[in-house]
Formats: sequence, structure tokens, C-alpha cells
Amino acid sequence: MKPISVLLAEDHEVVRQGLRMLLEAAKDIKVVGEACTGREALVLAKKFKPDVIVMDIAMPNLNGLEATKKILEALPATKIIILSAHSDDIYIEKVSMLGAAGYLVKQNSAQVLVKAVREVQKGKIFYSSYISKRLDNLNPEVLNAKGKRRHQKVRLSSREAEVLQLVAEGKANKEIASELEISIKTVEKHRQHLMAKLKIHDTAGLTRYAISAGVIESSSQSTIR
Repeated sequence: MKPISVLLAEDHEVVRQGLRMLLEAAKDIKVVGEACTGREALVLAKKFKPDVIVMDIAMPNLNGLEATKKILEALPATKIIILSAHSDDIYIEKVSMLGAAGYLVKQNSAQVLVKAVREVQKGKIFYSSYISKRLDNLNPEVLNAKGKRRHQKVRLSSREAEVLQLVAEGKANKEIASELEISIKTVEKHRQHLMAKLKIHDTAGLTRYAISAGVIESSSQSTIR
């Protein structure tokens, strides 16, 4: 039987190595690639077309939530398991909205991750018990039958979300333009649109919003320009 192909997306090398050893100890699982940024995860996902991706949330250049959204748009058959230290409601809501097949907190045992990979490959949803309980407690009036939010107060385009993360990481317009392969003027327009949509008038405010919305961790913030 063909082994389950898995892509690891985790920015901490030690954690990534541990996950690889853990998963490859199972004879029916094969790790086909490793990514340390969300953007690299997107590239490698398109290259390897893995059965399952184990995705961290807090990663540079493109956070795991945005990477998940882009990957599922490009590869809808791929199953994504969020494996994160974050278990706040804001993250649980975002993950359920995106349609990830699983969500585990990093404190879960090794056996749970291996089981999750096997279960989502079969087309099942696998949330850790804590995540399932938190999801059940979310306001049912704003969740549809699939557990997804019917609407958000502020909708950002995928590009706006990318620009927001890079701004919050302390990147200058020139750096953002280079990273996203767009012009500096386009970056400036996106920043203006972000500020208008969010009713925020400075970079520090955008950074605070990104942290509160779970776009980046507070420790990910660099010098504000």
C-alpha cells in the first residue's frame, strides 16, 4: 500500500525534526518535504501534492492560516492539520472557517498526531478533545452547519492579509514589494486600504491589530518602521 505522503510546515527546526522522526516511525507515513515559512509551504505543496500537510500557525512571510487558505484553493484534495501552541477561540474560529481537516495543540501526545494523519487521509475531521469542546462552545448563531462563520465584521482580501502580516513583521514597503513581487505603489495602496477598512491610522496600530487577530505572535514583531 502506498504510504501517506506528508508535508511539514513548521518554522522551528528542532520541532520539525522531531515531527519527522515521529511520523516516519509509522510505516504507513512518509514525510516528503519540510517548510519553514508559509510561502515555502505553498510552493512545496504545489510541487509534491502531499496527502496531508501538518501546518503551524505562527510562521514568517505567510502565516499558517493564510497558507492553508491558499493551499486549499490550489489543492482542494489535500488535507491540512493545524498543529499549534495556540488554542484561543480566535484561532479555532479561523481554522474552522478555512476548512482544515484537523486541529491539534502541540501538547498532544505523539500517538494523537499519527492517528490524526491517518484519520484525515480517510476523509474524516480530527480535532483534539480540547479543540472540539471549545468549538462546541462558540456561538452557534454565527456558525453554519459546517462549523464555519457566516460572516466576519471586516473582510480582508488574501493580498491585504499578506501585506498586513509583512507590515506587522516590521517589513518596509520596499521589502514587502520584493517579497510579493509587486510595485511599491501597489504596497502603499494596500496599506491605505487596510487602514481605511480597519479604521487604523498608523503602522503601530496595524501591528497591534495583527497580533490581536492572530495574524502574528507578539514575539514575531520586528522594529516598526
